[in-house]
Amino acid sequence: MRLFRAILLRLGYGALSLLFISFVTFVASNAAPGDPARLLAGEKADEATVARVRSNLGLDRPWTVRYVEYVTHAAKGDLGTSYYGTREPVADTIKAVLPTTVKVAVWSILVASLFGVTLGTLASVWEGRFADKLVLGLSTFGVTLPNFVLAPMLVLYFVVGRDLLPLTWEEPMRAPEIYYLILPVTILALRPMALIARLTRASMIETFRQEFIRMAIAKGVPFWRMVVRHALRNAILPVLTAIGTSFGVLLTGSFVVETFFLIPGIGQRTIQAITQNDVMLIQGCVLVTGALFILINLLVDLALPFFDPRIRESQV
Repeated sequence: MRLFRAILLRLGYGALSLLFISFVTFVASNAAPGDPARLLAGEKADEATVARVRSNLGLDRPWTVRYVEYVTHAAKGDLGTSYYGTREPVADTIKAVLPTTVKVAVWSILVASLFGVTLGTLASVWEGRFADKLVLGLSTFGVTLPNFVLAPMLVLYFVVGRDLLPLTWEEPMRAPEIYYLILPVTILALRPMALIARLTRASMIETFRQEFIRMAIAKGVPFWRMVVRHALRNAILPVLTAIGTSFGVLLTGSFVVETFFLIPGIGQRTIQAITQNDVMLIQGCVLVTGALFILINLLVDLALPFFDPRIRESQV
């Protein structure tokens, strides 16, 4: 019963968070400089034409009325219509670009998790030795190095200097898709990998000091079996939380990398919408990315009881 109430409570918090995101985005995008009606009508259009375009877009109504209408339609899956280009529905635009962002984010979190957990575990086993210090140094480097600095560095070496990898996403692709993913995934995975490695190391070191580890060693359990089946299994809970949060960040925060490599994802599309002052598309992209982040964190919270019986028992 407590678990059911906890789920309902988290769903309620998620809905309120999404409502807050929609409100802030709506107010900010409508308060931004520039008049979408004038941009659509053209620089040489007279005031009557601009007023007619503004009326067609519904921009002549009070913002409170427009916001309530927007939220009502958004709850039904209707995010409005883009102001520019073919004026296609915002939901269709997002459906077309979101799978690419998800694909890049999934590959990035898989790479970050695999290498992060492995390096963190090895560093904890060799605590205080050269390998431990090397992992700590590399993880510090990974956390502090921004994407907009790392991306040009890798491009200069692998694309310009060695001509080993393609620079930008192309349609149709001249090479297998994996080659186009290597650089973006490497850049996006570096920071979460560093965070996961440091967290795994700290959690493993704390677990090694527990009584059940000493008992396993005293019973003659092989060392690496003890590390993987006993220590890592009990130390992984905070790491799973970090992996889930990092995945949410990758889904919603890949604007720089997508724009740099011309990846047709939701990040690049959001930047284009901002430069065009396409208010409806901006609101839709931010709302969807916010919903994804909230959903990922909700799934992580719901998954934790299945990994830790103590949490499950406390919610029964």
